[in-house]
Amino acid sequence: MREAKSAILFNPPIHALLTMPLSAENLSEKPWTGRFNAPTNAFVEAFTASVGFDQRLYHHDIAGSVAHATMLAAVGLLTTSECDAIVSGLQEIEAEITRGEFVWSIALEDVHMNIEKRLIAKIGDTGKKLHTGRSRNDQVATDVRLYLRDEIDFIDAALIRLQRTLIQLAMAEAETILPGFTHLQTAQPITFGHQMLAWNEMLQRDRERLRQCRQRVNIMPLGSAALAGTTYPINREITANLLGFAEVGRNSLDGVSDRDFAIEFCAFASLLMMHLSRFSEELILWSSAQFDWVDLGDAFCTGSSIMPQKKNPDVPELVRGKSGRTFGNLTALLTLMKSQPLAYNKDNQEDKEPLFDTVDTVKGCLRVYADMMGQITLKRQAMYAAATRGFATATDLADYLVRLGVPFRDAHEMVGKAVAYGISSGKDLSQMTLEELKRFSPLIAEDIFTVLTLEGSVAARNHRGGTAPEQVRLAAAEALQRLEG
Repeated sequence: MREAKSAILFNPPIHALLTMPLSAENLSEKPWTGRFNAPTNAFVEAFTASVGFDQRLYHHDIAGSVAHATMLAAVGLLTTSECDAIVSGLQEIEAEITRGEFVWSIALEDVHMNIEKRLIAKIGDTGKKLHTGRSRNDQVATDVRLYLRDEIDFIDAALIRLQRTLIQLAMAEAETILPGFTHLQTAQPITFGHQMLAWNEMLQRDRERLRQCRQRVNIMPLGSAALAGTTYPINREITANLLGFAEVGRNSLDGVSDRDFAIEFCAFASLLMMHLSRFSEELILWSSAQFDWVDLGDAFCTGSSIMPQKKNPDVPELVRGKSGRTFGNLTALLTLMKSQPLAYNKDNQEDKEPLFDTVDTVKGCLRVYADMMGQITLKRQAMYAAATRGFATATDLADYLVRLGVPFRDAHEMVGKAVAYGISSGKDLSQMTLEELKRFSPLIAEDIFTVLTLEGSVAARNHRGGTAPEQVRLAAAEALQRLEG
């Protein structure tokens, strides 16, 4: 998506609107004034305008108009010279916006009317023919779909970049041991590579959801006109092909009023941000003095204005916080649409800011996360030492007894007593002597110490999906292949 260099014209904030005088001097003419006997009040004009935020659609609005004009010429509703004048005029306007020379007007309400008014000023009455066979209702629906389709492709590439970083970490750290948790209590030893692949699996599901969302975004509503279609002999397939849409919308009422695609994108984004928030929570814990497992790098942290020793994990904390912002945008869109009758309603103007904010939030979070994870430093000895505490190999001892014929529930009881002894004596299972271990089962032999090592524990889980280093490397290679396939 191209970024306009022109000065952004934001709508006045509500507190500014409330102080505006409501006199006739503030009234402005509109391009649709034929039906009206009086112009719009200045307060209403500013309150209802959307150009302050929808001007970011300028590139897609112009692309849609170029395709629409080309189609009108193809079916004989414009002459070739008229089409050429419209297309060249629109291209000049896009260049003006990109250079920052375009003057946006609140009086013209939105990005569509600002561009159309400028086109008419440039090429005369021919510019008035561009809107033949369409409405702002299907125009804006098309613009938003074109915009979101481009942003989805950008976000997909950003997801791939983050996934590749995690997979590379998994390959490099396939033998790095740390404790795995349930209930945030030490459960069993795992490898850091296995942990990174767990994160990658979440992101892979997010990518699958995003690709499915794109399919439903890539349907063209243009040609639905205001709500019922148009009496002109348009050819929607021509326009769809020019714009790269996979198909045209099957119902004009639905075409102008549907915002499911935006809601679906925000639902994808909410799941993604929930995952990033979970990652962030772990990084925040791991980088604390109490864990001291990772260093996030100075570029991704800040200090304290009063405590000189502090290194705060601001990036993961902020990402964690931005998840709530994204959830709120999803709720806002669902609430926006829940009571709307068919077809288009002015409420739908409120769809853009939550959608735009969600897009910007996701893009920023994915970028900073890939950068941060690419520079993370692991404190492997601290991770390993943490895994030696908390009786992480207790399940391995129980499994050892089961393989010797002890029923699992009996083995569980025996190991529980061994753990209780370890707590009272201050010894981990691997630190106990053979004689001490035999107190709990005479079947325990010298080979138990192979089982009770952290390396032996992770290596024993050597099956598809397990934490064994061999399996982590295989799974990482498969994940990379899926990513590049």
